[in-house]
Amino acid sequence: MELQGVIREIGERSKKASRELAKISSSQKNEALFLLAKMLETKKQDIFDANRKDLEMAEKNGLDAARIERLRITEKTISDMAKACKEVAGFDDPVGKIEDMVVRPSGIRVGKMRIPLGVIAIIYESRPNVTIDAAILCLKAGNAVILRGGSEAFYSNQILCSLIAQSLKKAGLPEDGVIFLPTTDREAVNYLLELEEFIDVVIPRGGEGLIRAVVKKAKMPVLKHYKGVCHIYVDKYADLDMSLDIVYNAKVQRPGVCNAMECLLVHKDIAEIFLPKVEEKLGKAGVIFHACPKSKNIFQKSELATEEDWGKEYLSLDLAVKIVSSMQEAFKHIEKYGSNHSEAILTKDYFRAMRFLKEVDASAVFVNASTRFNDGGEFGLGAEIGISTSKLHAYGPMGIKELTTTKFVVLGEGQIRT
Repeated sequence: MELQGVIREIGERSKKASRELAKISSSQKNEALFLLAKMLETKKQDIFDANRKDLEMAEKNGLDAARIERLRITEKTISDMAKACKEVAGFDDPVGKIEDMVVRPSGIRVGKMRIPLGVIAIIYESRPNVTIDAAILCLKAGNAVILRGGSEAFYSNQILCSLIAQSLKKAGLPEDGVIFLPTTDREAVNYLLELEEFIDVVIPRGGEGLIRAVVKKAKMPVLKHYKGVCHIYVDKYADLDMSLDIVYNAKVQRPGVCNAMECLLVHKDIAEIFLPKVEEKLGKAGVIFHACPKSKNIFQKSELATEEDWGKEYLSLDLAVKIVSSMQEAFKHIEKYGSNHSEAILTKDYFRAMRFLKEVDASAVFVNASTRFNDGGEFGLGAEIGISTSKLHAYGPMGIKELTTTKFVVLGEGQIRT
């Protein structure tokens, strides 16, 4: 069968499996998750063997050290994946729950029932543990999932998906609930993105280039997250000691993640006091400052920021810094250069804080806290499939509940409409 036909058959099988999974009880889903956790631990040598093939190929193809490290599966990786399976089994199952039930004047009761999205296609890069995370979250929410990992992790993803299929079968669930695309041919993705009659939503996880390519070609809805250009605005009424700790955490703790601060905005009234403290503390950690002309005059060592620096996702120890004359100027800067991911204000003024929360558009808006908290685990979702920066259907971290939707349910006692 030609590749296009293979991909279409996968879509058909996945759609059929999704209808079965929508009816599965929580206990059956949890049984599959516990079986998978056990299988990951008992089959670890098989996983290591498959991963070794990927690592050898990566070195042969000249992948850089950072990407090879992300690709590597260790004892801890397997332990963490097994732990994630058990944790997700313990999460609340939203499927079938009825919300917002009201009685209408006619006497009918109208509510909304949580239901799975259906078939989710996830296209991602590098880390093989994403295979497990994506599969178990979609499964818990009653969805079927089609996985297309990066070609550099092909053998690792293949063995992991094989273990998932075995776990589903043992628990009495359809094996096609999780399907791994059996090819590294990039054309397979193009064919997959045409299957709007089978796939309900696509979630791309990776660099901005991958996400834009998926958005351009997909015929079904895409839950996207282009990049994380996160700002922290230090207001003139901020607690400067607290602000210094927050700014340090947001930039330095893990600079290579999407919720790290990429641009620091400082009110002019406190800039001459605050920025030298920032330079001393963050500079010692290796931060390189890309400063506006006014802030460059305050820093002892910095680079002059260019237009390209505003709105740039560095994912490194680089930081854009700008002095603003007012909170309104901070708003305008964020509106122009932000990516709808995470924005924060540091201030002791309640009314300015509330105005920031109301007027700034982002999937998470913070007052006196680090942007690093924009995370499913930190928000109490348990885990996440990603962070959506588009408002339909989810905005922000997507946990199990965000992998469901609702349908109206109506309960009557013989009512007819007049």
